[in-house]
Formats: sequence, structure tokens, C-alpha cells
Amino acid sequence: MEEIGERLRWGVRRRLEFIDFRLFWDGRLNRSDLSATFAISAQQASSDIGQYEKIAPANLFYDRGEKAYIRTHDFTPAFIGETIERYLLQLVAIENKWMRPEDTWFDAIPPVELVTLGRRPTNSKILLRVLDAIGKRQEIDISYSSLTGSTQPSRTIAPHALAHSAGRWYVRSWSKDHNDFRDYNLNRIVAVGDHRPATIDAALDFEWNHQINLDIRPNPELSHARQAAVAAEHGMTDGRLLRPCRLSLSFYLMSEYNLDVEPGILKPEKQQIVLQNRDEVTQARSLSRQMSIEALARKMQEL
Repeated sequence: MEEIGERLRWGVRRRLEFIDFRLFWDGRLNRSDLSATFAISAQQASSDIGQYEKIAPANLFYDRGEKAYIRTHDFTPAFIGETIERYLLQLVAIENKWMRPEDTWFDAIPPVELVTLGRRPTNSKILLRVLDAIGKRQEIDISYSSLTGSTQPSRTIAPHALAHSAGRWYVRSWSKDHNDFRDYNLNRIVAVGDHRPATIDAALDFEWNHQINLDIRPNPELSHARQAAVAAEHGMTDGRLLRPCRLSLSFYLMSEYNLDVEPGILKPEKQQIVLQNRDEVTQARSLSRQMSIEALARKMQEL
């Protein structure tokens, strides 16, 4: 099936994906759905449906009473199977008003409720300035609302990457004020001022540039049945998940899942997974940070 999909022209494949999508989510498809979405003739729509039937004949049948193609009980996604998560995220985006329903392929949207505190929208002008600084290797002056108690709103940073964790976007940057690499919450950057060529090489950000495998296991204090359920949920193999992670981002993943907490302190239901190599990860992160600080100090002496 995948080989067939790879040989198809992009436009044809998109229309076949649409057929797959509508059958999956709505259980039915009309020729007019294809025509209206892709601005193609009825004849071309019929041809596309016919091609889909050749590829996945067990997925649909024509119901003369409803005058529509109906999903069968034996339906298996022929094109969107590996992208289901993308479409689920579109439901989240619609509920958060990040996307309009008409910008998706959904005909009818199932009831969806999000449990989130929400955050203010990202300022597009600030994001553009940050992206320019990354792409052009610039230092920029920013006004920043810090939670660390700093009374200095203005900083100079040289951003080199974006990172995302637990619903927040971070700007990975060299800080001129501290002469080390830090994360800045994108939505706490209030304004971006002057820019100039960056003097620090992002290759010195060892925390960012080095990865480590997080050795994640089900909490052994859970029952065997619950451990099996946790292992299945996280796609573990033999009760173990090795998750490659940048050292600088391991902090966020550990915080999100309570992996930074010593096992036995929280109830197993609150800490369903544990980090087998917690000390190794913490030490590696601390060592790489110290290496960066020392390398940056030498670099400043050279300038």
C-alpha cells in the first residue's frame, strides 16, 4: 500500500487522502465533496474514487439509497493511518481557535472539550524578529518578563533554536548578561529592539547539542496489570522506553512527568513512570552546562 502511495503524483495522492479522511471521520463520501474541496470536475472526482477503490476495495461501497460511498466495517486507513495524530491535533487547534474549521477537511466535527488554562497568543512580530535572528545569526536586545525575580527587563541574547514543551515555546539562546546558554519563554518576550551580528558560536551550547537516552520504566510500585497498561500506552518494549532527548530539554520532560522526583515520594498513580537513569541524566546535564560556561569564558577572553 505504501509503495503505491509513493508512486502517485502529489495532487492525486492528496485527493485519495481526502477520500480516506472523510470515510474515516464521517463514514461517508460524495463525489461532490471531492469536487468542491479541490475544484475539480465531477468526472475527475469519479476517476479518483475509482482509483481509491482499486487500492482499497474493502474500505467502501456505494449505497444507492443514500447516494454516497459508505465506510465498511472492515475499513483500514489506506493513506492517513500514520497521520491520525496530525488530524487529532487539528481538533485541538480548532478548539483553541488556532485554525478555522474550513481550513481542514472535517465536514462535521465531533464534540471536543479541552482542559487547559490557555495562554495569550504568540506575538507574530516578535516571532518574526526571533526567527530572523536565528536565521541570520544575530544578537538581539529584548524586553523580557522574568519569573526569576530579576529586575532587569532588557537583555541581549543570541537565539539559535526554538523548543517546545508542555504547551510552551522556548527560545534557546546565548545570554550576554550571564554569558551562558538559557531558555527564554517566547510569550514573555515583550519587545525586540536592536540587532547585530552574533559573536558566539551555538556549537558551544553543549547542553543543546548533546543527547542522552532517558531510560523510562513503569513505576514498579504499580500492580503488574497497571504496569502493563502504562507500558502499552507509552509504546515500551519489554517494559522499557529509551527516549532520546537533548540534555537541555530533559529538564522539561522530567518535570512534566515527575521523573525528577525520587521514587516512593509520590503515590504510584501520580508517578506512573520512573526514570531509571535519573542521576546519570542530571549529572550529564550539569557537566555539559559547566563545559559550556568554561568554553564561553575562554571565548570572551579571546574577544
